[in-house]
Amino acid sequence: MPMTIMGYVVRFSGKHQIGLAILSAAVFGISAVPLEIQRRIVNDAVKNGATQVILWLAIAYAGVAVVEQVLKLILNIYRGWVAEDAVRSLRKTVQSLRPEALPKDPTESDSGVHISMMLSEAEPIGGFVGTSVSEPLLQGGILVSVIGYMIWLEPWMAVLSAAFLVPQMLFVPAMQRAINRRAEKRIKTLREVSTGMVGETTAATEGRRIQRVFALNMGIYKIKYSMNLAMNLTYYLCVAAALGVGGLFAVSGRIEVGTVVAVVAGLGKLKDPWGDFVAWARDLSVVSVKYRLFRRAAEQTQTA
Repeated sequence: MPMTIMGYVVRFSGKHQIGLAILSAAVFGISAVPLEIQRRIVNDAVKNGATQVILWLAIAYAGVAVVEQVLKLILNIYRGWVAEDAVRSLRKTVQSLRPEALPKDPTESDSGVHISMMLSEAEPIGGFVGTSVSEPLLQGGILVSVIGYMIWLEPWMAVLSAAFLVPQMLFVPAMQRAINRRAEKRIKTLREVSTGMVGETTAATEGRRIQRVFALNMGIYKIKYSMNLAMNLTYYLCVAAALGVGGLFAVSGRIEVGTVVAVVAGLGKLKDPWGDFVAWARDLSVVSVKYRLFRRAAEQTQTA
């Protein structure tokens, strides 16, 4: 098996990743179009009362939305197929191993680890293969498109975009490293539980291991949801700033009302892609740990 999870992605699904990348580019390519249509609809309604123009813009908005959602549907189904194909491949790899040849380190081997690798560890690794390239490309493309549009619309939006993203770039990596440490300990503990189920282990020992898994999972939840809270607070503070500053500019006649609407909608379109991008980075970190442990156990079996 390749040394890294991304090496595995390239080797076993490289051509499919190209197809997923093309679909992702098509989706983020039209991501800023609805914002501009919204701005024009509001401005035409408030300033000109151009009924016919508003009607055609509304039809165009609906058309763009349909195209975008159909492309996302195709992309997600394709991702699902790539992910399940990778899971199947990993399980076939485990199936080809000889459990009786596994080394006797209870945290790395024997038939309990073989069961854990087959049933639970292959799933998240294979699932990540489906989103490994297309997800950062899609979400990163949406972020660049929307931020670029907002800066083109109003240069001061560059400051607001930085206020939204920069703080999260500081606290997210540190919190993710804490999650990774707990995830690795959790995998090793679960392997010990699987080993105990097929071997001779006292109930007290198994109970302590189960309690350890519970504690590790709760630690992951606390950090993960605290991270989500901090990200959401950053978003809502930026929306408040956009409404306040944008409202003052609109009253003074510096910008149009439609621009304020587009700015607030743009921040909304930044929130989900950024959250998805952070989730992808979190999955990459955790799955990299899982893949390393999976690969090490598989190679120890092959050399036994």
